[in-house]
Amino acid sequence: MPVLDAPVRRYLPEAIALGDAAAVTACFDELRVRALVDVNALQRWLEDLSELEAALEEEGAWRYIRMTLDTTDKTAGELYRAFTAEVLPVVELRMDELHRRLVEVPFLDQVEIDGMSVYLRGIKGQLRIFREENVPIQVELRDLAQQYSGTIGAMSIEWEGETITLPKAAALLESTDRAEREAVYRLMAARRLQDATALDDLFTNMVAKRNAIAGNAEFSNFRDYAYASLGRFDHAPSDAMAFHAAVQEHVVPLVDRLHHERKEALGVDSLRPWDLQVDTTGKPPLRPFDSDDRLIDLAVEVFGKVHPYFAECLRTMRTMGRLDLGSRTGKAPGGYNYPLYETGAPFIFMNAVGTTDDVITMFHEGGHAVHSFLTHPLRITGSKSFPSEVAELASMSMELLTMDHWHLVYPDEDDLRRAKRDQLERVLTILPWVATVDAFQHAVYLNPGMSAEERHGLWRETFTRFAGEVVDHSGLEKERDHLWHKQLHIFELPFYYIEYGIAQLGAIAIWRNYKREPAAAVEAYMNALRAGYTKPLPELYALAGIRFDLSPAYIRDLAAFINEELSALGS
Repeated sequence: MPVLDAPVRRYLPEAIALGDAAAVTACFDELRVRALVDVNALQRWLEDLSELEAALEEEGAWRYIRMTLDTTDKTAGELYRAFTAEVLPVVELRMDELHRRLVEVPFLDQVEIDGMSVYLRGIKGQLRIFREENVPIQVELRDLAQQYSGTIGAMSIEWEGETITLPKAAALLESTDRAEREAVYRLMAARRLQDATALDDLFTNMVAKRNAIAGNAEFSNFRDYAYASLGRFDHAPSDAMAFHAAVQEHVVPLVDRLHHERKEALGVDSLRPWDLQVDTTGKPPLRPFDSDDRLIDLAVEVFGKVHPYFAECLRTMRTMGRLDLGSRTGKAPGGYNYPLYETGAPFIFMNAVGTTDDVITMFHEGGHAVHSFLTHPLRITGSKSFPSEVAELASMSMELLTMDHWHLVYPDEDDLRRAKRDQLERVLTILPWVATVDAFQHAVYLNPGMSAEERHGLWRETFTRFAGEVVDHSGLEKERDHLWHKQLHIFELPFYYIEYGIAQLGAIAIWRNYKREPAAAVEAYMNALRAGYTKPLPELYALAGIRFDLSPAYIRDLAAFINEELSALGS
């Protein structure tokens, strides 16, 4: 079982109020003036700083978790807002001071902590872009992100006399009754459009503030600032453009073919957006579980077949109350695994309603959770905060590594084939969506003065580029032009999306290795995860036994492999 000793603080007082800016400031002040006389003193200083970082990260994490568990809880929302408005600005300013002190220490190169070169590379990158005048703007942006979360979390529709959340409504898009699917789709789209103007205004405000942040940091646009802020040392905007082009050339035609096969199988004159999730043989939607407990049981059993350690991670989380999986009104949208750096066991948040998609989400977030457990022993908190390109590699690979054991979830052979085929189709179809979301953001932030209408035109153009030629949106133009409103990353986590594409490619490569040598592939996967962020991305991918590669040839090769696996499953 993952050993998680109760955290013992060597530096911070046990009773410190981490929501009190004055108490936090006192800790930073002590670190700022402490004598660093030799390398041993410096190493202790780094460890104490890491302890402070971990405790602050966990304090903020719990406030965020409680807010997202119930967006109608005004107290939880205010506690989170207070932390972001009063404590985080202090943290950002004081961390900048300490980092500037750190890089000037003459014997810094004598520190013997694994991953120091990568850690310092990230610090120096942040020092280059930090501006004190951006701190209050970041506070305002966090408030706006909270508004977005609350707006989306409050959305529901009336269906058959019941008020249901949008995640629950989305499950009805698997219904074999086409008229029902269309009605639900239109109700969901209409509900989103009710808040379209408010969300457009919110995003306009966000773009302006992000553009101001970039200007203050002496960047010509927010796109370039975001790349620096996200610590993208191993790929550049030009690589993203190449990824977009490769997906358009090599993946979109495959997805179009899948959509054409779906259209033929359904026997419809035109394939509509509400036809994309129903079983093409007319069978009812798969409902692999009927309770949160059953979902956890299934995940534990499947994870244990891949590696016993993976199952123990989930058991530990269950025991510690770190799983909240069911959908309910007032819950924020989406799903996440939130690392808790001090105690070690993360928190998984979901909006599960009993679908196959929920099983995939559980395996995905469970992959993140395993990553959190494996990196808990690292000495420096910064090494546990890894770039998304490797974080999402952990989660997306787990989706595929579990597939050989899905018979535990789907004992019926036909159900199993359906679930596997749906997953492999998803592996392909996510790549054009990633390209759409990413390309849209590049254009938005290179042209920050766009009006809301111009942005909708840009989305229409970008969506059309990657959507293929089979799915028919006629009569749904307004709904299509606002589809991006449902993608929370665009609002809350700008430019955090291409990582899903990069990691999906890596996950396909890991799965291909697994199909050849399962034990070796799992060992390499765990070695890469265990390293956290102690090595550059290409080296972490190499540890996993794969390449960090966005070239058209590599994308074509991996897409062809998935296509072969789909063919092997049959139609």
